[in-house]
Amino acid sequence: MEDVQRLTEEAAKLAAAPLWPLADDEITDLLRTAHRLEQAAAALQARLVQQAGTRGLPATQGHRKMAAWLRSTLRIDPHPARELTEHAAALTHHPTLEQAVLDGFIDLRQAAVISTTVAALPAEISGLDEVSLVDAAQIARQAETTMIDMAGRLPAYQLRRIGERILVHVAPELADRADEATSARQEARAHQRRGVTLSLPVDGLVRVSGFLGAEDVATVEAALHPLCAPTPGDDRTAAQRRADALIDVCRLALRTGQLPEDGGEPPQLAVTVAYDPLTRNLGSAITDTGRRLSRDTARRLACDARVLPIVLGGDGQILDAGRTRRLATGALRRALHIRDRGCAFPDCDRPPRWTDAHHIVGWTAGGPTNLDNMVLLCRRHHRLVHHPTAGWQIRLGADRHPDFIPPPTVDPTRTPRRNLYHRRQ
Repeated sequence: MEDVQRLTEEAAKLAAAPLWPLADDEITDLLRTAHRLEQAAAALQARLVQQAGTRGLPATQGHRKMAAWLRSTLRIDPHPARELTEHAAALTHHPTLEQAVLDGFIDLRQAAVISTTVAALPAEISGLDEVSLVDAAQIARQAETTMIDMAGRLPAYQLRRIGERILVHVAPELADRADEATSARQEARAHQRRGVTLSLPVDGLVRVSGFLGAEDVATVEAALHPLCAPTPGDDRTAAQRRADALIDVCRLALRTGQLPEDGGEPPQLAVTVAYDPLTRNLGSAITDTGRRLSRDTARRLACDARVLPIVLGGDGQILDAGRTRRLATGALRRALHIRDRGCAFPDCDRPPRWTDAHHIVGWTAGGPTNLDNMVLLCRRHHRLVHHPTAGWQIRLGADRHPDFIPPPTVDPTRTPRRNLYHRRQ
C-alpha cells in the first residue's frame, strides 16, 4: 500500500509538471512511457479485481456481479466497470499475457482480445478427428504467442479480426472446416446476445448501444446506406449521416401505418407543450418518455402532427380535452407530393415519403393549414429552416410553387432559389 501511495503521489507531481521545455521527440517518448505506466497500473487493478473475485468480496458486500461491485466501490460508470471485469478475466489463467502486459509488449485491450481468441479455439477445432487434446492445447499456445507478436503492430480492433481467422496462421490445414463450424456457433451466440440499449439523456444526448448479428446488421446497413451517401455541400460527418438516416427510416416506418398498435393507437411520438393562446407562445415541451425538448423543436414537430388541445387547471388537472385534428390531411399531403415532388429545399433529392409538411407561416403564429401555406421538407432541411439563426425564408411564387430566399451569408443578393432536382423530373 505504501508503494502504491508513493507512486500515486509521484505520478500526480509529474502530471502537473510543465511540458513546454521538452523537445518534440521527448514528448513522443514520454507519451509512450506514460501509456506503459497506465497499463501497468491497469494490470494491477485487474489483478486486484481478480483476487476480489476469488475471495468472493462482491457477494459478501451484497452484489451479485463483479461489475456492480466495482461501480459501487470505485464510483465508476457501467462501461468502465464491465471493461475492468473483462480485463481481470483476460489475465486469469494466462500468466504469459499478464507478463506481456507488465513488460509493455501489449495493453489490456489487446490482452482481452487474445484471451478471448485462445479460449474459443478448443471449441472451434473440437469434432475434428485428427485433433487430439494435446494438439488442441499446442495450437492454443501457438495462437497466443503469434497474437502477442502481432500486437506489436496491431491495435486491439485489428487484432480481433486476426483472431477470427487465427487458424489460418497457426493451423492452416484445419482452418476451413473449423471456420464453418465456428460461423454456425457465432451466429447462434450472436442471436442470443442481440440487443439494443438507450441510455438516460446526458446534455441532451442519449447513447444508443447494443449488439446485432452479421445478418441483422447487413439489413440495417442496406436500409441506411441510400440515405448516408455524402453530397456536395453536406458538412455532416459520416456518423451524423448514419444517425439522421436511422431516424429517417424510423419516421418512414411510423408513416406507413403498418406497425402494431401501441396502447390501442398507432405508434407515435407524443409531446406535451404548454401554449398561451393570448401571446401564442409555446412553453417547454416534454415527450411521453419524460425527455425535454426545446420550443424550436416543438414548433418543428407541430408542422406535421396531430394536435390534441387539452385545457389544464392551475394545479395541472384536465379541465377540457378537444378533438384531435390532423394538420396535414391525406388529401393535402397528396397535393403536396404532386406539387413539390419531394423535399422542396433547393436541390435536395429526398423523395416525398422522407419529408414533413412544414407551415410557411407557423401554425402557432396563426398560419392556416392549406396548400399555399405548406411545403415539404426533409428532416435535415426542416430543422434548418426552423433554426433561429439560419436566416432562410420561404414564400410562394406567382405560380404557387415555393421559393427559398437564402440568408446574406449564403447569397448577398438573396436571389430566390428553387429545387432543380425535382423540377427536372
